[in-house]
Amino acid sequence: MYHSVTAHGDDPYQVTVSPGRLDEQLGRLRRRGLRGVGVGELLAARAVGADRALVGLTFDDGYRDFAGNAVPLLRAHGCTATVFVLPGRLGGENDWDPLGPRRPLLDAAAIRWAADAGMEIASHGLTHTDLTRVDGARLTAEVAESRARLTELTGRTVHGFCYPYGAVDRRAADAVRRAGYRYACATAPDRMLSGVFALPRVHIGQDDTDWRFTAKSFLAPLYRPLPPVPFPLPGPGPEAGEAS
Repeated sequence: MYHSVTAHGDDPYQVTVSPGRLDEQLGRLRRRGLRGVGVGELLAARAVGADRALVGLTFDDGYRDFAGNAVPLLRAHGCTATVFVLPGRLGGENDWDPLGPRRPLLDAAAIRWAADAGMEIASHGLTHTDLTRVDGARLTAEVAESRARLTELTGRTVHGFCYPYGAVDRRAADAVRRAGYRYACATAPDRMLSGVFALPRVHIGQDDTDWRFTAKSFLAPLYRPLPPVPFPLPGPGPEAGEAS
């Protein structure tokens, strides 16, 4: 689980990885015979038992630096990733973080460019709102409307969702499932919530060098293994009949 990829400086929420650090981490994965992919591709491979050498890579919040800094490095290492974006804040900034620093978010053109570059575009809700604290109408808008907007924007069906702040409860997970998503990512969901609508992830940061990064990548699957996938998911790229 990544967020912003830019020069490391003021970072009160520990959501920044420098381009150089990401380059090191991707290189370390590749030297171990692993390839980073989007979550949709990972789950599709898992459904047919072909996920052994794959690692799911995600980038939350849809920062503009994903296009400028992360995508070139991902492509250089032969990897892809899922970027969770906010269609209600296109071209805006991360003003949900009261301590800052303020960083620009992807706009519509950059999202389409990332999709054409092979990245999976998925939803982070409309506006980065804690779904466990909203009423039913707001929950529907954050989940269903964000999917509809991104599908229209990219010309591709959106299969993935990520809960803002990693906050998920049964009500939020059920709303995501009803909206037609095929999977959803959290951070460290309660063990009462499991399955493809509460996928656990491990946070990767600037301090994850050498042994820390290796330890996380080895131990995380043992601590919170991915659940079985009960149905096949589409692979990367546009589906039949969708815009290319």
